[in-house]
Amino acid sequence: MINMVALMGRLTYEPELRTTNSGLSVISFQVACDRSYQASGQERQADFIDCVAWRQTAEFISRYFHKGSMIAVEGSIQTRNYTDKNGQNRKAVEVVANNVSFCGSKAETGNAAPQQQEYNQPAPSYSNADSSDFEEILDDDDDLPF
Repeated sequence: MINMVALMGRLTYEPELRTTNSGLSVISFQVACDRSYQASGQERQADFIDCVAWRQTAEFISRYFHKGSMIAVEGSIQTRNYTDKNGQNRKAVEVVANNVSFCGSKAETGNAAPQQQEYNQPAPSYSNADSSDFEEILDDDDDLPF
């Protein structure tokens, strides 16, 4: 089975680095990606893709990427169920970033960029995460067709 995602776009908001109860760094961010097709006479459409990164990758993003920065993301799609603050069951679909790199101009990334312009770090799967790392996550097995 294959689950691979490659995105390139701009960050839609300032990423905020957090730390889980077990001490893992995690960051959530959103990438705006223009669609390749534009209907005649209409404005170009964009998709807004939710992403998450863990450990050193999260720290790298926090240090060098900001709202509006161009970013390239390689990862996989993961889903998780949770209960929101109103007690409603919800499903989150997000890209778990394994590799991120700069892809804008040098002026966009600023002088603080490190010499190496790519960072690779395996991300944990939710199945291996400590349950205290997340707010309420529901069992996802009920939706499986097998």
